[in-house]
Amino acid sequence: MTFVSHVFRHSKQLKNAPGLLRQDHAVLVRWFTHSTRSVTSKGDDMLKHRQISNVYGESVCACKSCSGSMSSAPVFTRSYRAVNSTKVQNGHAASGMVFSRGITCSDVQLRRSFATNSGLPPHQEIGMPSLSPTMTEGNIARWLKKEGDQVSPGEVLCEVETDKATVEMECMEEGYLAKIIHGDGAKEIKVGEVIAITVEDKEDIEKFKDYKPQASDGGAQQAPPESTPAKEEVIEKAPSPPESKPVKPSTPPATDRVFASPLARKLAEDNNVSLSSIKGTGPDGSIVKADIEEYLASGKKDLPAAPSKADAKAPVSAINYTDIPNSQIRKVTASRLLMSKQTIPHYYLTVDTCVDKLTKLRAELNSLQEASGGKKISINDLVIKAAALALRKVPQCNSSWTNDYIRQFHEVHINVAVQTDNGLFVPVVRDADKKGLSAISEDVKSLAQKARENSLKPAEYEGGTFTVSNLGGPFGIKQFCAIINPPQAGILAVGSAEKRVIPGSVAGEFQFASYMSVTLSCDHRVIDGAIGAEWLKAFKGYIENPETMLL
Repeated sequence: MTFVSHVFRHSKQLKNAPGLLRQDHAVLVRWFTHSTRSVTSKGDDMLKHRQISNVYGESVCACKSCSGSMSSAPVFTRSYRAVNSTKVQNGHAASGMVFSRGITCSDVQLRRSFATNSGLPPHQEIGMPSLSPTMTEGNIARWLKKEGDQVSPGEVLCEVETDKATVEMECMEEGYLAKIIHGDGAKEIKVGEVIAITVEDKEDIEKFKDYKPQASDGGAQQAPPESTPAKEEVIEKAPSPPESKPVKPSTPPATDRVFASPLARKLAEDNNVSLSSIKGTGPDGSIVKADIEEYLASGKKDLPAAPSKADAKAPVSAINYTDIPNSQIRKVTASRLLMSKQTIPHYYLTVDTCVDKLTKLRAELNSLQEASGGKKISINDLVIKAAALALRKVPQCNSSWTNDYIRQFHEVHINVAVQTDNGLFVPVVRDADKKGLSAISEDVKSLAQKARENSLKPAEYEGGTFTVSNLGGPFGIKQFCAIINPPQAGILAVGSAEKRVIPGSVAGEFQFASYMSVTLSCDHRVIDGAIGAEWLKAFKGYIENPETMLL
């Protein structure tokens, strides 16, 4: 009843937040049920409340009554922050407030701050955005705006190097860029970490000259003090009488010293013989003159002396090397492929396809393309088209594994592996089964150029359902097995075409034909062996009879 009565009594304060009651009741309970605070102070505190932590753990409350105390209450399912609709004047809000829901991973992270005891005017903290599902940190490639510049919605602030590409980050509100926290070339900035500050008035820029962002609201939990180990009780035991042990004959300790008589040492030195290579027969194993003479007589003088321990411990000369820093795309590629090999049960199916008809059709189509001014069609374009049609014919291979179900996709989007100086990119050709060969060729060439320039946008490499990797045409690799690109269930590795001698139509006759080896890597959780073989059969049919791709 207390909660309901306070809500209706102060409904005027909530006129700008009609959706609040449907969002998080716990927020209102925390603000309105504090019995020691007045209604006026509660309204002021709500305006200054910065943000409710959206992670489980301790968080710092900005309310005056809490005095920055730590709260370890459970987390809310959504994150809200109070946003003043006007400027703060003399420490009081000029009008009501509205609530904005926490940003999604595809939005630029913004946090509005208000005037505090530090004397800072209203400003906005711009955080590192999450521009892809796998992005956890990013780099600042370069800033296109400098401190003091006026910015407007839609203008590009900076270029962010994500885990897969370099993406332009646009401004969301009008204002002035007051402070750049992380400059050009800043590395490994966590998603959500403040990278810049904007203000509404140009006069406020100077006030942020020495600004440093505050620590995140969700403070790390303090580790409990280590418990003092209990003191062990020391029980004195009566000394037991020493046990009588049989006396063993002492053996001389093993040392590096070689015992030899003076005459034997002189003889060994004159003949340049190492005493460590001679076994002594004198008292206690010492070397005598007869041992040296026997060694010289046996002809072992010319053998190289055994290296001494000092020589063995001599440091090996250092090898020259260069440490090459790992780029973001290299790190992500390494982690995803390692995860794929460790968690996906791979198996491989290989088939040889005759490409004589395919190369003949390609020559005919390219002659038409040249006449019309279009771009040439490659063998890889025909392979992509055949793979897409085979996926439409065998949709079980156009799927993805989850713990609760297998998701079968209705559209066919083919990722194409492109090697660049920055690493491996896999841009996606969308609806490849519905596009013509000319459209596929244009898409592949355009996406490959963007990948080499490191300018792919997230929409141009995300959402693929199957991958094609071709090392045959550009590199001449005969056959290889590719690693599945998660969360997909299959990838086709295309080798080079080679001339082979095959039996002719008449007995005893032989003829030449070009064959290309392709290997399908399958996720056995999704694609059974028979299903994978069925897909390869359909793919081979389209390659060896390419006119059927036009039906």
